[in-house]
Amino acid sequence: MTMHDQLAALPHMKVNDLRQTYAEVFREPTNANNKDWLVKRIAWRLQAQALGGLSERAQARAKELANEADLRVNPPKDAIAPSVSSDLRDQRLPVPGSVISRTYKGRHYEVEVLASGFRWNDTTYTTLSAVAKAITGQHVNGYTFFQINKGAAA
Repeated sequence: MTMHDQLAALPHMKVNDLRQTYAEVFREPTNANNKDWLVKRIAWRLQAQALGGLSERAQARAKELANEADLRVNPPKDAIAPSVSSDLRDQRLPVPGSVISRTYKGRHYEVEVLASGFRWNDTTYTTLSAVAKAITGQHVNGYTFFQINKGAAA
């Protein structure tokens, strides 16, 4: 079977067959189930094997770029802020310590704004929508429920 025939057959293969082919050409298994991704990766590998991979110059440049790049998969532990930065807070919200109130179905509700969430009924919620859902029993946009206008702090 020629490389052209192999490439033409890839899109018609089932995902399990593609995974097996991937393991054969890469000599390692994959957990991927995305058919398009598998087809592209296998096609690339088959072409690289048949026609040659990257030139020595391209490989050297790739190594150079990788060495220059500050590659991190996860941020450093000390870079994770314990609370939401004031720059990242939604500007529609009042400052922490403020109280947002709303009358709903004849009952008055008050929610305290915290630095990293909201407190209502002795429970802390991460979003205003979660508070609105706890009050109404259904998903409601928190800003809409508490009538907080876009772009203006309440």
